[in-house]
Amino acid sequence: MSGRLTILLLLLYWNHGALALSGYFWHISDLHLEPEYKLSNDLYTICPSSGSSPALNAGPYGDYHCDSPWALIESSLKTMKQIFPTPDFIFWTGDDTPHVANSKLGSEKVLAIIRNLTTIIKNTFPAVAVYSTLGNHDFHPKNQLPPGYNDFYVKIASLWGSWLNNAQEKFQDGAYYKMTLQGKNKCHILVLNTNLYYDQNMVTNNLEDPGNQFRWLENELTAAVNSKDKVYIIGHIPPGMFEKRRDIFWFSPNHNKKYIEIIQKYHSAIAGQFFGHHHTDSFRMFYDNKGTPISTMFLTPAITPWKTTLPGVVNGANNPGIRLFEYDKDTLLVKDMVTYYLNLTYANRNFPRWEKEYRLTESFNVPDGSPLSMHEVLQKISTKEFYLQKYYKLNSVNYNLSECNAYCRADHVCAIKEVDFSRYKKCILENSSILISVMSVFWMLPLVVVGEMV
Repeated sequence: MSGRLTILLLLLYWNHGALALSGYFWHISDLHLEPEYKLSNDLYTICPSSGSSPALNAGPYGDYHCDSPWALIESSLKTMKQIFPTPDFIFWTGDDTPHVANSKLGSEKVLAIIRNLTTIIKNTFPAVAVYSTLGNHDFHPKNQLPPGYNDFYVKIASLWGSWLNNAQEKFQDGAYYKMTLQGKNKCHILVLNTNLYYDQNMVTNNLEDPGNQFRWLENELTAAVNSKDKVYIIGHIPPGMFEKRRDIFWFSPNHNKKYIEIIQKYHSAIAGQFFGHHHTDSFRMFYDNKGTPISTMFLTPAITPWKTTLPGVVNGANNPGIRLFEYDKDTLLVKDMVTYYLNLTYANRNFPRWEKEYRLTESFNVPDGSPLSMHEVLQKISTKEFYLQKYYKLNSVNYNLSECNAYCRADHVCAIKEVDFSRYKKCILENSSILISVMSVFWMLPLVVVGEMV
C-alpha cells in the first residue's frame, strides 16, 4: 500500500511539474549601433550621436554620451549566450540605428545596420526563434513608418525570413504579424508596429486605424478569447507617459485611448506585454473599470547607454541592460525576470563584467510577475521609501544613484499607474496637492524666523 501511495504521489508531483513547466526567453531592446564609433584624442569626434557634447569617458565599450560601439553589442550577446544559451525565443524590440540626423543616414545605411545586428544575433543563437519588431529609428526618415505595403518592409521581411516563416508576407504589409510558439498551438506572439501610433509620425497621425492594425489586433484577440488561447504582445513604442519627464507621451491621444480599450476588453487572453523605447527599466499597469489589475507591460532597459537630449531630463543615461524572463509554458504567466547589466565605467577601465542587477521576485518580495504581483510592486514603490529608492536606481540600470524626491516619486508612480492621459494628469495633480500641503508647513517656518531676525 505504501509503495502504491509513493508511486501515486510521484505521479501527482510529476504531473504538477509538467503543468507548471518553466520556459525562458531573452528580451533586448534599443541596441542603437554606432558604426562610426572610434576612440580619438578629439572627444567631440568619437561618435556622431554625442552631438555637441564631448565623450569625456569614452572607452572600448562606449560612453554615456554615445550609442553602442560594436564591442558593446558583441559583449551583450556573448553574455546572453553564456548565461542562458538555450532560450525558447528572444524578443528584440527595435531601435537599431544611432541618434543622428536623417542626413547622416539614409535607407541603405539603416538597412545595413539592421542587417549587421540580425547577422550577429543569428550567429549567436542559430537555432532560436527571434520575434523582432521595428523601432521608430529603424526607417528613413526616422519616425515616419508607413501604414501599409512598403519596399523597405519587403527588404526587412526578407532579412528576417527564417524568423518570420509564414508571417513574412503579412510583415510586408504594415510590419506587424502573429507567430505561434513552437509546440504550443494555444500560445501566440502578436508583434505590433506601434510606430504607427507615434505622435511624431506625420504619415499616420491623422488616421483612425493606421494600417488596420487595431482591427487586426482585435480580430486576433477575439479568436484567442474564444479559443481560450494566451498571447504575448510586443512592440517598440509604448502607450502612456514617460516616467523621467512629466507630461511627455508618445502615442497620439486617440491611439492611446484605443489601445487601452483593447487591453481592457481582451485582457483575459493577454499574458504579458513587452516594450522598449524608454531606455529605462520600468513597467505599466492596466486596470479594469473597478480598479482590478488586469495586465502588465514590462519596459526593458536599453543596451545603448546614450544620454537622452530630451529637454528637462536629468541624468538621462543608463548602463547597458539585458533581461531574461521565466514563464509558464502552458499559461504564459510571467514567473520571474532577471536583469543583467554592464557598469560601463568599470568595463572601460578594466574589462566587460556583466552582473546580475536584480531578480524581480527577490528584490520586491512578490511571488511572480502577474498583474496582481506587479500591482503589489507599484504599491510598495508608492508607499515605502526603501522600495521607491530601489526602483529608482534600477530605472536607470544603476547609472543615476541620486535620491528620488516627492516630485520624482509622483512622476514615476503616476506614469506606472495611469496609462490613460487624463487619469495621469489627475494623478499628478493629486500628488502635487499633497506635496504642497505638506511643504507649506515647512515653508512657513523660515518665514517666521526671518521675520524675527529682521
